[in-house]
Amino acid sequence: MQWTLTCLYCGNALYRLNDNRVKCSYCHKKISLKKTNKILTLINAYVENESANAASKRLKLAYSSVWAYYEEFRYLSAKICEREYEFHRDESCEYEEYYYLEKRKKNKKEAIFDAHNFLTFDYHGHIYTLLLPSLQKYKTQMIEDNIESAYIDEFNKFKRISRIIKVSKHYNNIVAFWNYFEEAILIYKGIKNEAFIYFLKEFEFKYNHTKEEAKNLLISEYFKE
Repeated sequence: MQWTLTCLYCGNALYRLNDNRVKCSYCHKKISLKKTNKILTLINAYVENESANAASKRLKLAYSSVWAYYEEFRYLSAKICEREYEFHRDESCEYEEYYYLEKRKKNKKEAIFDAHNFLTFDYHGHIYTLLLPSLQKYKTQMIEDNIESAYIDEFNKFKRISRIIKVSKHYNNIVAFWNYFEEAILIYKGIKNEAFIYFLKEFEFKYNHTKEEAKNLLISEYFKE
């Protein structure tokens, strides 16, 4: 992305300083061109669904630095999603429950304890997701109480119902999001359970907006005072 000629904080004109920074004529903020160009370039890579690893190699930047920026972009994406939900929350909607499981775990009967269950709401074309509590912390107790098999049976039943929904002729926006999510998240490997919600929100955010909209929203949120 190219450096903007207007202030990213207030939108007014910039002028160049002798130390290769620019200063806003209105809010008087001083901005590093090099750092800001890096942030804009990484926002572009994030929105284009380029992994942090691929972006770090292409741009010759430290992976740890790129990953840290991506984590911040995910947080901002989630923040935007929650703000947009407040706008839509009183509207009528359709919703379905879904589970996500990494491909390598899908044939394991005990997968219920590793699955991420979430509700997907469709507010007239706008998707919102709500992550449900994980069963992972109950796994040991369930095994000790000998009720693990009952939950596995119920989970397999739920998987069959979800599959029926996905292959139904009634191909709706919720199913379209599920398919998008399962394909898009493949760029990431080994997501920690506690971080999953931010990856879910990342793709909710990307799904709801064109790339241009997503870039502008992130830029505005990142440089907000």
